[in-house]
Parts: sequence; C-alpha cells; structure tokens
Amino acid sequence: MAVHVRVPATSANLGPGFDALGLAVTLYDDVEVELADSGLWIDVTGEGEETANRGEQHLIVRTFREAYALIGAAPAPGLRIRCVNRIPHARGLGSSSAATVTGILAARALHPEGERFTDADVLALATGFEGHPDNVAPCLAGGLTIAWDTGDGPRMTRLDVAPDIRPVAFVPEHRLATERARGLLPDVVPHADAAANSGRAALLVAALTARPELLLDATEDRLHQAYRAPAMPESAALVDRLRGRGVPAVISGAGPTVLAFVSTGEVDSIGSEVGTSWHIHPLNVDPHGACVQPIDQETRVSGE
Repeated sequence: MAVHVRVPATSANLGPGFDALGLAVTLYDDVEVELADSGLWIDVTGEGEETANRGEQHLIVRTFREAYALIGAAPAPGLRIRCVNRIPHARGLGSSSAATVTGILAARALHPEGERFTDADVLALATGFEGHPDNVAPCLAGGLTIAWDTGDGPRMTRLDVAPDIRPVAFVPEHRLATERARGLLPDVVPHADAAANSGRAALLVAALTARPELLLDATEDRLHQAYRAPAMPESAALVDRLRGRGVPAVISGAGPTVLAFVSTGEVDSIGSEVGTSWHIHPLNVDPHGACVQPIDQETRVSGE
C-alpha cells in the first residue's frame, strides 16, 4: 500500500495575526509513503536533501509513527518514503508543518483503522508537534485560516481569499531557526501595541477576503516583527522598503522570507529593485490544502 501526499507551503502571522492567521500558497512538497514488511528507506530530492539520513528521527517518520500508534494497535510497518521538496527549509514558509502534516495524513490513509482518526485529531497532533497551529491549519485546509487554542485542543476555521490577491515570496539564501526568532520576543508588550494589533488583525481578515485595497494598513504589525529585526536585518529592510512604496509586505512566519501582496503587473518592477540576493516566487493562494491520493501511475512523484 502506498499514498502520494501533496502539501502546500504556508505563511503564518501575515503581519499582525501573530500565532493565529495563516495562508496556504502554491509551492509544494510531494511525498510518496509506502508500507513495507520491515526496514526504513528515505530518499529526499530538492530542499532538505540532508535530512534523508536522519532515519527514525526524520520528521515525517516521527509523525507517521506517532499517528499510526494513536490510531490503533496495528503492527508498526516498515516504510519507504520518497520526497520531492520545494518548500525552503527554515525560511518561514512552513516546511516543518508540511512534513508534520505529511506524516500524519499518510498514517491515517495507510492504517487499516484510519477512518477513526478525525480531522480534529489530525489538527491536535500536528499542533502538538509544531507547538502552535498557525501553519498546520492552512497546510491542512488551504486558503486563509484562523486558528486558536481551547481547553479541548486547537481549533481552526477557513476562509476564501479574494481572487485578485497575489502573494509573492522573497526568499533569502540564509536560514533562520524559529526558536531563535521566538527567543527575541519580549515577555511583555505595551498595551497600546497589543490593542493596535488586535484592530489590524481584524482588518486583515476583511482585507484578504473582500477588501484588498486595505491590505497596506491591515498588514501593519507592532507585536513581533520589530523585535525580530536584529536576526534578519536584510528582511526587515526589504519590508520597510516595499511598504514605503505602498506594497503590503510582512515577514513570513518567523522569517527570514518576506511575503508581499501585489498585482500581477507589479512583480517585475519590484523584482528589479530588490537585488539578486533574493529568490522571487510569484505565487497564488492554494485553495485546497493537503491532498492525499492512492499511488497509481498518474500520481507518481515527479521532480518537475
């Protein structure tokens, strides 16, 4: 038995929506997971090729094993995993969430009792691995998601994004660990900044779903980006430069990728200004989220 899992990149926070808002975009990892009688074989092409030798510590393997055990008492299988990765690692585009979701969904699809593992179970387990649901929610559901925690676990809701909104990711060569970026955040912020972010986050939902002309104001953040700027000065400078010319731009997740919302005609003109040290990815919003299909000749992973 084997499945093909396709998972989208995601951008969390989107400026003021710290640890709550997330967006799925059209940059994907494709993974084949196949049950075997015994053993473990991992092949990784593209981003994160160095992770192929992690064995049982590979994130997809760890999340697969955890989910498979939680679903029921079926014997732990051997695994053959083949990854074609396009989501940059440690750049603020949800690569770890993509791997986490891949492992859990593959386990649910391949376990003989997988139907008993609900979508809420998937969200809860993925959030447990990630620590917060802002990336796993859009990875699972696509579109724009709002995620929050309750006493009974994480919850999310999904919204459609206005069709003329186009995200562009400016990805630098260097990486930044999420733990380092989070370590720069203060324990206490001014009340005025918290209040301003609450208003902007509410406005951002309206701007992304129906009023894109409000995106510049709606993406203003006073809660986390300035505190993280010392860890990614080039990204912070690019955000300031783009916003100075009226382009809604934010740090994507914990950074250092910059995400901007532009019209189609602006992509080339912006790209000519940012220099050659950035990989520019014009994207669209992914409306579907993670997709799982049984393996056949039509769904074999391709490196293209």
